[in-house]
Amino acid sequence: MDWKIPLADLDYDEAEEQAVLEVLRGRWLTMGAQTQAFEAEFARLVGAKYALAVSNATVALHLAALALDIGPGDEVIVPSLTFVATANAVLYTGADVRFADVIGLHDLTIDPADIERCITPRTKALSVVHYGGYACQMPQILEIAARHGLAVIEDAAHAPGAYLDGKHLGIWGDVGCFSFFSNKNLSTGEGGMVVTNREDVAERVRILRSHGMTSLTWDRHRGHAYTYDVTALGYNYRIDEIRAALGLVQLRKLTANNARRGEITHQYWAALDGLGLELPFRAARGAPSYHIFPMLLPHGVDRQAFMEKMKAARIQTSIHYPPIHTFTFYRQRYSQQAVPQALPLTEDIASREVTLPLYPGMSDEMVAEVVAAVKDALR
Repeated sequence: MDWKIPLADLDYDEAEEQAVLEVLRGRWLTMGAQTQAFEAEFARLVGAKYALAVSNATVALHLAALALDIGPGDEVIVPSLTFVATANAVLYTGADVRFADVIGLHDLTIDPADIERCITPRTKALSVVHYGGYACQMPQILEIAARHGLAVIEDAAHAPGAYLDGKHLGIWGDVGCFSFFSNKNLSTGEGGMVVTNREDVAERVRILRSHGMTSLTWDRHRGHAYTYDVTALGYNYRIDEIRAALGLVQLRKLTANNARRGEITHQYWAALDGLGLELPFRAARGAPSYHIFPMLLPHGVDRQAFMEKMKAARIQTSIHYPPIHTFTFYRQRYSQQAVPQALPLTEDIASREVTLPLYPGMSDEMVAEVVAAVKDALR
């Protein structure tokens, strides 16, 4: 499809091209100096003691769970209104998930009160999602976790550069996980980052991301090691130098690009007010990263017909997200639960949510064109 206005677009220019060329000319492509620099810069951004780059956010979530000793017999509470990787990463460890509902139509993040409802003797951790780059209610969530002795994983895939009470999202809990997928605020195509202030978690992630080895090829290349031991059943979850170099350039653009995303979001909110749409996060906590622009269609509006009209105008839309608990795999896995989990808000929101285009390169005229198309499609 030849979109006039796509859902997302990259802010790439000569700086990214030059960064890649320098890596190629340096003739070292595996984890090395670029990766270490990217990790150091990202750690400074979020205020974390440790940042470890990995191949994507799904493996970041998997490593986070493993580093917290989550495994068979354990349960982790997650939202269902998120990308499936949030739950899949828990299942990779042999643990189970329990799904919690969201706060409401105005706030699509996990509901602390529903977290309480989901806690069982098997609960080991909470994995909360900063949906769209908007902060969860972290003080309340941490209080619940402390009271029940639970670890907290932050799925901050949408939230690089986002803050709550002056503290970067991703370092409120025990460990935070970021995504650098092609449509993210900071994009390297694929890639992710694990951040933590816990030395034990960082060391566990460091070992597990590279086959459980005690030294890396880069260490041996520099003459800092000659051999290695394998101390754990690890994985090949490494990032490469090309993507790390792209990440360094993208980091320098992040603050300005998030600010532009915020301007576009506020333009949407003002222009779409009064049309019968629900516009979540207008009273958002902290400083969001404005990753996506979700809106809820009025009850009775045919979402597929609406999206087809937007497509006819060559404007791309999407859905964030089909709820995880409704997917065939998860319905079959948890079909025998003694007490079915009720997620009425998640299901209502998911049936009406439409995501509009949002990226820093959008002009004010493009925003106005999207708004005009929305009004026409609603007619």
